[in-house]
Amino acid sequence: MNKYKIELKWAIIYCIMVLLWMLLEVILGLHSEHIDLHMVTTMFFLIPMILLYIYALLDKKRNFYSGKMSYMQGFVTGIIITVIITLLSPFTQYITSEFITPDFFTNAIEYATSTAQMTPEKAQKHFNLTNYIIQGFFGSLVMGIVFSAIIAIFTRTKSDTNVNNVSDN
Repeated sequence: MNKYKIELKWAIIYCIMVLLWMLLEVILGLHSEHIDLHMVTTMFFLIPMILLYIYALLDKKRNFYSGKMSYMQGFVTGIIITVIITLLSPFTQYITSEFITPDFFTNAIEYATSTAQMTPEKAQKHFNLTNYIIQGFFGSLVMGIVFSAIIAIFTRTKSDTNVNNVSDN
């Protein structure tokens, strides 16, 4: 377990960051009076998400691999973080939906139907806790894999010929 302490730390930081972001969206009214801006502004979450993965891989490189990390070691580190985040995502979604913004689904359904973006039935199927848990689970998995693959390129030691293989991870 000590081997994955850094990955666990960053996955927990990520989950806390998600909850704080949701709280910020609620404070800014993006789940109520400004729900029309929600889809666009939520995309800004990609910035802290990418930064978190960069810091996490650099932390692993510095504090586990003694400053020398191959692409594959960085990629596997990102995948481990992603798996932990993915497994925790149903809990963060539950906390978000039940405690931080319990009216979001009602507001989203009302907005989607009042603007004729969806029928009431389609909106009910889309905006609910079960669907958001599923979307969050697969979304965090896919995004995490993609970001891990890309960020590992930039965080690896450039001349990684002397860097150990993945088996050290």
